[in-house]
Amino acid sequence: MKQAHARPDKHQRIDLRKRLILGTATAILIALVAAIFFVGRPATTAYAGTAPGDDLAGKYSFQVGDPGPGQIAPPIHLMNTAGSAFDLASLRGKTVLLYFQEGVTCQPCWDQAKDVGLKFQEFQALGVDQVVTIASDPVDLLKQKASDTGLSMPVLSDPDLVASKAYHANDYGMMGQSRDGHTFVLVGADGRIKWRADYGGAPAYTMYLPVENLLADMRRGLQKPG
Repeated sequence: MKQAHARPDKHQRIDLRKRLILGTATAILIALVAAIFFVGRPATTAYAGTAPGDDLAGKYSFQVGDPGPGQIAPPIHLMNTAGSAFDLASLRGKTVLLYFQEGVTCQPCWDQAKDVGLKFQEFQALGVDQVVTIASDPVDLLKQKASDTGLSMPVLSDPDLVASKAYHANDYGMMGQSRDGHTFVLVGADGRIKWRADYGGAPAYTMYLPVENLLADMRRGLQKPG
């Protein structure tokens, strides 16, 4: 003979329902807390095509002068502060970053050159083999300024604005067309311009930007097709 199981009485059924309701409410509360926690956290996922510092791109306005990306870089034959002649064509096969700047009267320009030199490895990571800076002052003044600043990169003297006019770098200066502004031109191994940014133009006349922003702008520019 089968033994009959005792059915829970009324009070037991009510207690069971309370426990079920309490358990469900607890689970919902835990889920809500977890959702709030994860929604409030900053995203850390690295998506394809992005790189650290990409959010720094575009923080400093610039123009893109002529000649621009895709065009053949005009020749440059100038004396450097080491006392030798610089010929851009002799660096064919290497990627060269040209930095046209205002010259000895612009301390931020020299701070820029120094900081670029200190972080040259980060430019190398973008394929840059050489950085040179160009100003329209006489070579002896540039030599002294380069020495005072402790620059290791070549410093080129362009007193007749030959290279500056060829690249229209003197169209973006605070001093009119007698001096350059704050222009970066990246010349590829094939002799064509890969990227360009003229930061020195009106109305901002930027004469210094953090290297991280410069790298971010360059990285973004190099990612563009064409």
